[in-house]
Amino acid sequence: MTNILAEMSGNIQGGLGCLGAAIGVGLVGAAATEGVARNPGASGKIIVQAILGMALAEAVAFYALFLGK
Repeated sequence: MTNILAEMSGNIQGGLGCLGAAIGVGLVGAAATEGVARNPGASGKIIVQAILGMALAEAVAFYALFLGK
């Protein structure tokens, strides 16, 4: 019984970690889109920062998946 509960809690942790990363990526994408809409001349710098922010948000999902088990 303990093994089943441990697996379930690990799955819940992984799911919530991935959900948080997905929300973070969505917020970064929305902010980048708004930034480019306000200042199209700075789109190159904004895109670089957005990709970096999305990569850091996705790292949280990997930590949740791999360290939770």
